[in-house]
Amino acid sequence: MKELGQADREFWRGVLVAGGRTAIPRWTLDPVPGIAEHEATIPDDLVAALRRPVDEPAMPLSSVLLAAHAKVLAALSGEREVLTGYVAVEGGRPLPCRVTTEPGSWRTLLLDTRRVESELQSRKDFPVADLRRELGLTGPSFETVFDPTGDGGDLAEDTVLSVGVSPHDPHDPHGGGLALRLRYRTDVLDADGAARVAGYHLTALALIAADPDADHGRQSLLSAEELRFQLDGLAGPRRELPDRRFHELFEQRVRAHPDAVAAVHGDRRWTYRELNARANRLGRALLARGLRREGVVAVVTERNLDWMAAVLAIFKAGGVYLPIEPHFPAERIATAVSRAGCGLVLTEAGSATTLKAALGSLPRVQTLFVDAAYDNHADDDLGVHVAPDQLAYIYFTSGSTGEPKGAMCEHAGMLNHLYAKIDDLEIGEGQVVAQTAPQCFDISLWQLVSALLVGGRTLLVGQEVILDVQRFVDTIARGRVSVLQVVPSYLEAVLSYLERHDRSGRHPRELPDLRCVSVTGEALKQELTQRWFAAEPGIRLVNAYGLTETSDDTNHEVMDRAPDGERVPLGRCVNNVYAYVVDEHLAPVPLGAPGEIVFSGICVGRGYVNDPERTRSAFMTDPHRESRRLYRSGDHGRWRPDGKLEYLGRRDTQVKIRGFRIEIGEIENALLRVPGVRDGAVVVAERAGQSRHLVAFYSGQRPLKVGFLRDRLGESLPEYMVPSAFHWREGLPLTGNSKIDRKALTALAGELDAAGEDPLAPSTPTERRLAAAWAKVLGIPQDQIGRRDHFFDRGGTSLAAVKLAITLDRAVSLKDITRHPILAELAGLVDGRDGVGDIERRSPGAAEPLASSSSGN
Repeated sequence: MKELGQADREFWRGVLVAGGRTAIPRWTLDPVPGIAEHEATIPDDLVAALRRPVDEPAMPLSSVLLAAHAKVLAALSGEREVLTGYVAVEGGRPLPCRVTTEPGSWRTLLLDTRRVESELQSRKDFPVADLRRELGLTGPSFETVFDPTGDGGDLAEDTVLSVGVSPHDPHDPHGGGLALRLRYRTDVLDADGAARVAGYHLTALALIAADPDADHGRQSLLSAEELRFQLDGLAGPRRELPDRRFHELFEQRVRAHPDAVAAVHGDRRWTYRELNARANRLGRALLARGLRREGVVAVVTERNLDWMAAVLAIFKAGGVYLPIEPHFPAERIATAVSRAGCGLVLTEAGSATTLKAALGSLPRVQTLFVDAAYDNHADDDLGVHVAPDQLAYIYFTSGSTGEPKGAMCEHAGMLNHLYAKIDDLEIGEGQVVAQTAPQCFDISLWQLVSALLVGGRTLLVGQEVILDVQRFVDTIARGRVSVLQVVPSYLEAVLSYLERHDRSGRHPRELPDLRCVSVTGEALKQELTQRWFAAEPGIRLVNAYGLTETSDDTNHEVMDRAPDGERVPLGRCVNNVYAYVVDEHLAPVPLGAPGEIVFSGICVGRGYVNDPERTRSAFMTDPHRESRRLYRSGDHGRWRPDGKLEYLGRRDTQVKIRGFRIEIGEIENALLRVPGVRDGAVVVAERAGQSRHLVAFYSGQRPLKVGFLRDRLGESLPEYMVPSAFHWREGLPLTGNSKIDRKALTALAGELDAAGEDPLAPSTPTERRLAAAWAKVLGIPQDQIGRRDHFFDRGGTSLAAVKLAITLDRAVSLKDITRHPILAELAGLVDGRDGVGDIERRSPGAAEPLASSSSGN
């Protein structure tokens, strides 16, 4: 063996370290261990055309084959830089081969692969294995092997796929005919998958031969058959929708059973007749105030029956519903009202305080109080014509530039989504749907009105009930709820409550009417589904996925048991929805390959209100369906062999916290506006088994008080967007190109979470027991929790406080934790109630994990 010179060492170091590991998509429904083969003929005329594809005498056929192989790997992996094993001499061992498939012509790629091949040939005898050991690279080098000298050879232990090229007749190497031979592991690929991979190679070779100067990045490797399957075969079921709007279908239900109960909130209940009459009066009041077709009406009320009547009234009058929570900062309310071009606001006496301040700078906006609007108007149906493509609502989501984005959706998309929920969650006449989501969360709408389409009932569950898990479970049981939707982190809190009471022998109230629980807004973890079906095997779980811009959910994964595999899939497309997984040119990628998830069909909204620039960047014409809008989600995923989507993450700064979609840039812009902040960054921290939370870092002349920072951000941001922790630094860490190093800050956030800041150790028995409970709920080592620590400064949220109350078996309430967030003060409150004995007697498991495996985040 030759000794490695410095140049050779640097060459192999670059290949081994920078090359990474190119993964082949897993594509089989029956992963049986074994090895199989597939052979595909390379036509003679294609071989002849490939012998001099770029008029380069020195371009051997092996380099052309390597270029095609690299292009296939890039398409399968979604990466431009790929690593494969390359057999340089017949019967030799594979050498690690790194090829970069940057955008450009086939000619450029061919010249690059020729250079790479020449370098490998010159170094084929060097002891690469020794260098791997020196670099500490102990894992497998590559999943694929390319062998231009033979039939691919045997598969190494960690190799998934071997691609070889050899004569049709091995006894006549000069016969001219060539065959592409694949050997593959059957626990990774099935026969159809292997045939597709072979087809991609043949297509790449044909494209090279046809035009070596073409841009390979804009040329698809998919066959016409696969393209049709992806565009049509993976779409949602075709469902004919009635030629009516939602409110007209509701009016039909009113005529069918006027005295049936339509909605319940606390002690109040309205029949279908009463709800319809109140909505009609409000609708006439809006028309009397000058509401025109697609005029925007903001609703600023609590989640109550009047809110429900207001939403219906706006639809009946041909207006556009704009939900705004009364507790939002005045600045945010003013921004939404102004951006949406809103001329009317429906509100109630108890919700108008912040609203009044928000509208002070918007004198042309009329305010109408719901109670007064009920008077002096007829209660029969309005009969206003509303078209299916008419705008129905606007929901504002977080925006990366600091300005929220108002997503506009039409009546047809809204109705399609309502029927998707009715069909897949099996909502029927007489059944009860719980309304639990805040008004600004788009799922609140289907929760509010879907039951009204089928003669069911809506149970509006107040926020004060949701923040007390025992009351919540009791309310769901007493209200005979059939269908419930929550975010995974809240489902985990409910499940922890049920499990804790089961372990103590005190079984909680039964849930005999609950048939289906839908989870959405955050990634659903496999561990949570396993725990759910262990506790409630008879209640289906539905993983729902979608975006505000696509009229809410587009995919449902309906489960009656925990799914196999590590990830819970997003499921299949719902009625009339088309989803594609595409590359940067909106061309579908190979089945199983990662790409951006985009949507087409009736679900796609109209764009962002009065925001043409951001609309153009996300909404466009579907290149595969004439006259259809397409929406780019920014989410990345892949198709599974069972026809379901799998979520892989995002590549921008958007995150989900407690189900709310948040653009980190919006928070950072607000942070930079705070006096005394010179630079700032916000990252997401996630402790093991706990919920994600936001952590802010900032620089300036001196540290600022946390309360001051919270208050300033709270002036423009809702509570769920205000970071739970703020850390001052003289300067923020930077990357090599002088950008803020977010990876370093994320790691630092985790370290600071774990370390705390000079804790004074808890000194009383109650303080120590509370510290143990805090440690489990917050995911912080108990010895790093001090008696003067602030629950919310240490990363606590309202949901974490709910979990703490459950952990302590209600020895403290949510209100106690909110009013006394300092550990020592909370312990003093408990001691003042003779609470030491209470905690010892009622909560022997206070130090037990709140969740045995996952927070469901």
